[in-house]
Amino acid sequence: MRLIPPVRGPSVAALSLFSLLTARVSAQTPNGRGAALPAWEGPWETILAQPDGAQMPVGWGEMVLIYTLWVIVALILIYTARHYLFTLSRLLGRQRHPYAALDTLVWPHLTVFVPAHNEEAVIAGSLDALLEVDYPTDRMRVVVVNDRSTDRTREIVDAYVERYPDRIVPFHREGGTPGKAAALGEAMALAYGEIALVFDADYLPGRDLIRQLAAPFADPQVGAVMGRVIPDNAGTNLLTRLLDLERTGGYQVDQQARMNLDLIPQYGGTVGGVRLRALDAVGGWRPDALAEDTDLTFRLVADGWTVAYANRSECYEEVPESWAVRIRQIRRWARGHTDAAQRHAIKVLGARALRPRARLDGLLLLGVYAMSPVLLLGWVAATALFYLGYHPVHGLLAALAVASYNTVGNFAVFFEIGTAARLDGAPRRSRLLPLNAFGFLVSLIASSQAVLAGMIPRRRKTVVWDKTERYRTEAPVSDATGDSERSPARSDRTPQPRARVRS
Repeated sequence: MRLIPPVRGPSVAALSLFSLLTARVSAQTPNGRGAALPAWEGPWETILAQPDGAQMPVGWGEMVLIYTLWVIVALILIYTARHYLFTLSRLLGRQRHPYAALDTLVWPHLTVFVPAHNEEAVIAGSLDALLEVDYPTDRMRVVVVNDRSTDRTREIVDAYVERYPDRIVPFHREGGTPGKAAALGEAMALAYGEIALVFDADYLPGRDLIRQLAAPFADPQVGAVMGRVIPDNAGTNLLTRLLDLERTGGYQVDQQARMNLDLIPQYGGTVGGVRLRALDAVGGWRPDALAEDTDLTFRLVADGWTVAYANRSECYEEVPESWAVRIRQIRRWARGHTDAAQRHAIKVLGARALRPRARLDGLLLLGVYAMSPVLLLGWVAATALFYLGYHPVHGLLAALAVASYNTVGNFAVFFEIGTAARLDGAPRRSRLLPLNAFGFLVSLIASSQAVLAGMIPRRRKTVVWDKTERYRTEAPVSDATGDSERSPARSDRTPQPRARVRS
């Protein structure tokens, strides 16, 4: 019989949790002599010791809860180790920027696609920035993919086309399958050159960004490249500051560490590009994909292509300024990631083009949003064991273990983001780290709802344009005749590259 000894003091509290999860210690009998008891009373029963020395039978349901909790804690520990590995790689490892020095290439012909759906507030600012980039104008074309906009997006785009007919091409889409992936798929007919770069309509590229994103394609194995995204409105309120920290950790540590370790940097759907030959080789944009970027990432790597990350290639975006918008964004990401995991998890596991460590990292990357409902299940299991009448310390420690491991496990909040802030040369931003606990709880609930909804059998997954609310103010833009009109335009904030201690 397997028994857990009674807990007599805080010094052995941690051992009590371990005993609960493993149930492999002998314990005292009611008479206190410590005689060994059989391991099983029946096919689904074991015994736990109570504080007074009495023995309590455990049915198969309780055993399921115990071992479920053990598996959940093990998963959290795996994610914890992964993110600490990433952080230590950024702090102590060899940093790989293999394409950063390529600035004298014969620059390839390329097309910059700007998907837009009701983007009157930001499209002018994006086009202005793209027109000012340092890239040969005869080798670059901008295609604005205006998909079903009902605001003034079309009017603004047409004004720019009239002024720059040799540089900007409109693609006004009125029908077909909704969604960004479907719109991009149709717009590829206008692709010019070897490479397709994609920028969301609110993104503001720096002058050197196009060259920096084009350089990795000098390597024939590179199928896609991803640059770094930085919030342009980080100083607006507390939420934007917290999201700035999150982006810092995700790109400065996670993405660059995966590049360092030859794992799978993720193409993020914007501020990046794809080789057209590679895109054709894996079947093009998949119009029914809820997250076209994650879907494309795993189709490329499974087919033997490399995804490169360029940490020094910075582009500026707007992050949500309200919690309601943030929650919708999390749900959209979680739904798309869940859809990609269902499509590609088995394929990644058997992908011969990937090294074993890359396969493991790919599975963990696909499962990162699924960890949210897993963690909630852990809390439920720990609470259920508590109310089933076992020693109170066991359930309490189990719940605390799941919660505390998640704090530094799922997204490695404190160590990883603090390290990223230091690498960016802004360590004082780390003072906001304790407030990330609230953001974590919001993300946990929102992503759990989205993941569980996406896993319901036969649930119809509708693909729609679902984008983040824009916050820029209106400013005058001159039309083709030189007259000034009121048109939503560029941000009044001029993005500047961040000073970095170590990139």
